[in-house]
Amino acid sequence: MAVSSTPWALMALFLMASSTVLAIPPRKAIDVPFGRNYVPTWAFDHQKQFNGGSELQLILDKYTGTGFQSKGSYLFGHFSMHIKLPAGDTAGVVTAFYLSSTNNEHDEIDFEFLGNRTGQPAILQTNVFTGGKGNREQRIYLWFDPSQAYHTYSILWNLYQVVFFVDNIPIRVFKNAKDLGLRFPFNQPMKLYSSLWNADDWATRGGLEKTNWANAPFIASYRGFHIDGCQASVEAKYCATQGRMWWDQNEFRDLDADQWRRLKWVRLKWTIYNYCTDRSRFPVMPAECKIDRDV
Repeated sequence: MAVSSTPWALMALFLMASSTVLAIPPRKAIDVPFGRNYVPTWAFDHQKQFNGGSELQLILDKYTGTGFQSKGSYLFGHFSMHIKLPAGDTAGVVTAFYLSSTNNEHDEIDFEFLGNRTGQPAILQTNVFTGGKGNREQRIYLWFDPSQAYHTYSILWNLYQVVFFVDNIPIRVFKNAKDLGLRFPFNQPMKLYSSLWNADDWATRGGLEKTNWANAPFIASYRGFHIDGCQASVEAKYCATQGRMWWDQNEFRDLDADQWRRLKWVRLKWTIYNYCTDRSRFPVMPAECKIDRDV
């Protein structure tokens, strides 16, 4: 698909054309130091903290990537991170920010940023696993260069829906469709994870484009580290605060009209792959696609 040479101008026009009744965004995230909610998990020497832990850099070189995870496990909540992706020729490099449980039939909610050759648009892939089953990939181009400044990537997860946001614009919804017999992530506490790693066997053009290590080190930068969730033990099957948190309230059980319009704009203008329309993989469209308005 063609990408506009003036995405910011188009974005401004789109927002002006939106309803004058503003959508209800998630509650404003509160920025905290890295150590409040997270700990490093591997390759500690490939991480650097600045400004009292308010900023973190992950470093990938030809020897190793690195990553971190949340201290707690959560059943539902609002999770947000400001991320600036590696710059330049990043083919083969993946930056991931996601929620995941730890058992065999795990649940997972993914942001994955797929590296690109210089001059090509960045690709954001999202996926949702329920009961160990994924294969729900959607990919979009971003309407900005995510390596030039921090942008905010958020997940709103409650008993009714999972919503992926980029700078408070919804880019994907996964609804609870239990009435259709479909599984939804509702009873497995999940930790948050982020990592920077080499995935040149699949990440860029299906693995055709390999990582150019002459461009290393690759650096992803983080701020914010916001978590507002129901913390639970790994064995917990429900959230003790169910129904009492702001993200449980009626206005967050669905998108409003303005948010659906913004999501439609993302799908029409920026989507480059949607599993719901891939008949080579799914001759029969998955049942959740109509509930999620993916088609």
